[in-house]
Amino acid sequence: MTTTRKEQAAGTEAALKLAAREVFAERGYLNTKITDITAAAGRATGSFYNHFAGKEELLEALLVDMLAAADGAVLADQAHDADFSRIESVRWHVTAFWRFYQSHLPEMIALKQAAMVDPVLGQRLQRIMADDDSHMITHLSYLPSPQPDPLLQISAMNSLLEGFAYTWLVVNPPAGRTITDEAAIDLLTNLLHHGLAGR
Repeated sequence: MTTTRKEQAAGTEAALKLAAREVFAERGYLNTKITDITAAAGRATGSFYNHFAGKEELLEALLVDMLAAADGAVLADQAHDADFSRIESVRWHVTAFWRFYQSHLPEMIALKQAAMVDPVLGQRLQRIMADDDSHMITHLSYLPSPQPDPLLQISAMNSLLEGFAYTWLVVNPPAGRTITDEAAIDLLTNLLHHGLAGR
């Protein structure tokens, strides 16, 4: 069976994305060159530009893929509950975020590095994630005293989750301190539920 051009292109794009993830994990986003990605993918450097304008566009594509996969997992999970007045719902979302961060560590670090050195790219990445924020805002409507600007609450929640995950899964604080997944999820769940629901 012969492979069509469209299939070949899709295969090359998938190979470049996979290679980028591997090279980001090994060298970091900032130290990765396009030639590093194409070499790891076993593709000619010129083929990269048939799919992406640059490393930034590839990172954006990875983020879109990650969010789409995560949204699919949410829809498929019968345990998903949007009522943030219930601690079980908050725990489900915290757990989902923690597992997502762990399984996409190279991309999450790359996103942070990229946004720090290129604020314009950081804004584009934020816009990609805006749909998820809009979805999460609906969860706040179940709270006993919904706030007038729920986007601020979602921003604070995202900052807490991302900052804590980066500190304990990437930076690893000094003095040999570690935290188990269960302890991290419990702590974040209790903080968020208390802060959001007031109990």
